Amino acid sequence: MISPGRRLTDVHSDFGRLWGSYAVSAAGSAVSAGALPLVAVAALHVSTFQVSLLAALSAVASAAISLPLGGRIEHRHKRPAMTTADGVRCLALASVPVAAALGLLTFMQLCVVGVLQSTAAIAFSAASTAHLKGLVAPSDRLRAAAQFETTDWISQSVGPPTGGLLIGVFGATATLAVDALSFLLSALGVRQIRRPEPAPPARTKSRGRARELMTGWRYILGHRGLRPLFWNAMLFGGSIMMSSPLVAVLMLRDLHFTPWQYGLALGLPCLGGVLGSRLTATLTSRLGPHRVLLLFGVLRTPWTILLPWLPFGTLGLVALVAADTGLLVAAGVFNPSFATYRITATQDHVMARVVTAWSVSSKTAQPLFIVAGGIIAAYAGVRTAILVAGTLCLASALLLPWSGLPSPALEESSAKSAGSTATA
Repeated sequence: MISPGRRLTDVHSDFGRLWGSYAVSAAGSAVSAGALPLVAVAALHVSTFQVSLLAALSAVASAAISLPLGGRIEHRHKRPAMTTADGVRCLALASVPVAAALGLLTFMQLCVVGVLQSTAAIAFSAASTAHLKGLVAPSDRLRAAAQFETTDWISQSVGPPTGGLLIGVFGATATLAVDALSFLLSALGVRQIRRPEPAPPARTKSRGRARELMTGWRYILGHRGLRPLFWNAMLFGGSIMMSSPLVAVLMLRDLHFTPWQYGLALGLPCLGGVLGSRLTATLTSRLGPHRVLLLFGVLRTPWTILLPWLPFGTLGLVALVAADTGLLVAAGVFNPSFATYRITATQDHVMARVVTAWSVSSKTAQPLFIVAGGIIAAYAGVRTAILVAGTLCLASALLLPWSGLPSPALEESSAKSAGSTATA
């Protein structure tokens, strides 16, 4: 635990070491954002269908492979799982620039790398969330989640422009080498954490492999607080992902944004996420966690529906940046609040499986939303498809936990009840 009077991110604290590892890998991933499709197009000259196949295969295959990993991670120490996941990502990504330099790079290799990278990301998320719950005191969890959120948004603000510069100087595979190195450094950082891990949960008597695989979902759907947040996350995340490629097409093809305008529109709003994450602790202390989840869960929903009416020229660029900034300020507050609640509401013996189930659900649902958006755009136009995505995003507010969350005094009994349902 963090000792009184010590800053949460003190580099000499175990959380400081964990956060440092995360910051390095987050920066590397931001630098290489979109690198695999870029390599596929620039180095292998693949078709548009193959680029889409690369993205879809990475999402769906990794979801299927990750499903049994949650139970394996649950009943083992978490740091070895974290370092293994980092090692897999390091080797997979490093293989691309090596193969390219030797003239051996193939589209099949990119598909395998995409699946391995995505699977390892799900495994790392499951292990690290369970590990964080034991590492950080309950009173520090919100600050810890906010720190991670801040790190994400800073990385996403600075990383893509840096990646573009590296690609321009060193070629399409350069950012993958940087990302591979970041995961190696992350694994080394995790190994520096000194506090012994608590014993992993004991494995209970198995009641069938299928029931074991479904444990995470049974827990989520049996919990009064997690259930609405889960459905809200699926609809909100799916509609945002549905709009993402459509907005890119709108900017580049319909509104004729220049490359620098496109980069500005992607990077500048991320500073709103930084602002939101820095305000989370203060707002939670004044409003309470439930009000924060409701208020900012609603405030992140109306922005996408404004995008179909973007005008041409500078005014359109300003309006887009303003809308995305508003969304990300609200998301920057909501995300740490949600992450803290999920950790608190989930019992230790199902933590990894709950996170895995959540990740697998997102990985499966979001490509379906993206495909639906593409179909609507093909038949009704890009702006109409964005309008549909914005309407779904707005509707996600209806799925927030309006009936309330279990109070801190009742949370443990609510979690035990859900845990009994999950393991029955």
